[in-house]
Amino acid sequence: MCTAHGVRGLLKIESWCDSPKVLAAQKRVFLATGDGRYEERKVTSASVMGELVLMGIEGIASREDAFAYKNKIFYLHRSDIPVKAGAVLIADMIGLDVIDAETGRVYGTLTDVSDAARGKLYTVKCDTGEVLLPAVPEFIKEIDVERGVFITPIPGFFDEADEV
Repeated sequence: MCTAHGVRGLLKIESWCDSPKVLAAQKRVFLATGDGRYEERKVTSASVMGELVLMGIEGIASREDAFAYKNKIFYLHRSDIPVKAGAVLIADMIGLDVIDAETGRVYGTLTDVSDAARGKLYTVKCDTGEVLLPAVPEFIKEIDVERGVFITPIPGFFDEADEV
């Protein structure tokens, strides 16, 4: 999401990347056009301001121009995102089965990854509701974008959802 910053057409953009530095390093961003397509926009300048990014985009030259983009979402092309070896994009995880690493039981489907005070939480949609699963090594054993998210839950973690 973004809003105007200053009088020269800069946008103040909330970064949804692992770090705002990832967004600030981009040479291009994309804006949804409303008809299922995305329009490429050239980035003319970018700098990190705390957890936000101040970004200049070609064609946005004044505060009034910038206000036209208030609350818009800019997207990145996945080929422009640096991904460390072994890392997985959240977009590739959504929709994966969540499976018990020991028994093979499928608990449900991963529907969201959100930031919490102490780390990420995975939302798992089960037949009887949703379960929030801390994304920590004690629970998450493997993420395979072809097979699923393999976990080792503590007793009662999913049993309570089954009883709801």
